[in-house]
Formats: sequence, structure tokens, C-alpha cells
Amino acid sequence: MSEMEEISHHINDRISSLHRMLDLSVVELPQRKKLGQEFAALKKLLEEFEKCVGRQKERLKQLKELEESFQKDVEDVQHIKENIPAHMPRKKGPTNGGEPIMSQKEATDIQPAQLENVKKTNKSFIREIEVVTMPEFESIPPYMKGRMSYHQLNAAVQSINTAVTAKYKILHQSVKTLSNHARKLHQRFKVQETKDTKGQYFVVEDDIREFTQMKADKRFQGILNMLRHCQRLRELRGGGITRYMLL
Repeated sequence: MSEMEEISHHINDRISSLHRMLDLSVVELPQRKKLGQEFAALKKLLEEFEKCVGRQKERLKQLKELEESFQKDVEDVQHIKENIPAHMPRKKGPTNGGEPIMSQKEATDIQPAQLENVKKTNKSFIREIEVVTMPEFESIPPYMKGRMSYHQLNAAVQSINTAVTAKYKILHQSVKTLSNHARKLHQRFKVQETKDTKGQYFVVEDDIREFTQMKADKRFQGILNMLRHCQRLRELRGGGITRYMLL
């Protein structure tokens, strides 16, 4: 039984007792003294009851404030969930993907066709520049950042990744399957490769112009400086071309 219920029952008992005394006081005068005592006790109980009601009101107020705060947190989390920036890194799943590990005997039974599929998958893999984290962005000197915001820098990273992906998708295809324009691009990509770029991913300014909406202007050079500072790119010059190598 709660504190409020206990006090309420006690008051009702007192009131019932007072009613009986009032009925008896008409014929038994000595009951009037006891009646006064009961009234005093009842007054004290009513004061305690008011205090209890006050405490319950305060608790209710606190609970309402807590409910409002919790509801706001839920709305904030939902908003964040629905508006995750595209450049934010995603959590990668476990390497085994939850699948059972093959035994040595099962591994030796893999057919050549399956091995060929694995080779094709590896060949189709294209590296990308990782997004710049907030601590890395804050480490960039102010003179280098200028008015560039964190989100603008990572949007530029996404654009460069778009150019890298488009370029190497063409390089990974058979020349026979390409259109005339794609064949010309394929030829240019091959000409720009050197012994220093073997096994590396890189783009040049022409690739940025070809595959993105970015302009290779002064602002773009500033972005490249910041990405070099964050160890996302390095420059390789030669043959009149500046290659931006992914790190």
C-alpha cells in the first residue's frame, strides 16, 4: 500500500470515529473532550496529507520532465539515423561474415572455376580515399583550411573517389567491350602509368574534369594540400603530369 493510501485510510477512520462521537456527544458530555482531541489529531493528519500530496506533485513533475527529455533524445537519435552523411565511414562486418571456416580438405576440393571467380573479384576491387576524421580536420593549420568546412572537404574526397572508381572500372574491362570514348580514355590511362605507379591507384586533373563536377582550380589545389597533410594523397610528377597517388 502506498503512502497516500495509508494516510487516506487513516483519515477516513478518524472521520468515522468523529461521526460516532458526534452522535454520542448529544447524550454523553464527557465525549466532548475526546472529540476535541480527535479534531486536533485530524488536523495534524490533514497537514501531513497536504505535504504528501505536494511531494507526489513534485515527483510527477520530475517524471514528466524526464519523459520529455527521453522523447527528445529518441527524436534526436532518429534524426541522426535518417540523416547520416554519405561520407561517414561505415562499420565493416567480420571478415568471415559469420560463415563456417572451411577445413583443409574442403579447401583442396575447390574447383578451378571457383578460384578464377576469386581472382576476378580481387581484380575488380578499387581502392578509395578514406574520409577525413574530425580530429584530423582540426589538425590542419588554419592558413591551409581557409573557409573550407569539414563536410566540404569530405564531399571533395567523395568526388575524387568517384573519379578513381570510374577510371579503374574502365581499366579493369576488356578493351574490346569499351566504347570509342572509353577506349581513348583507357589508352590515356595506360600512357600515364610508370614503373613508380605499378600496383598503385592515382588520378590526374584530367580525370577530375572527366568524371566529376569539380574544377581543377585554386580551391582544388587547396583541397589537395589538406589531403596531403592528412596523408591521404601524395604527388608524383613526371612527363609534364602531376599524379595524385592514393595512400
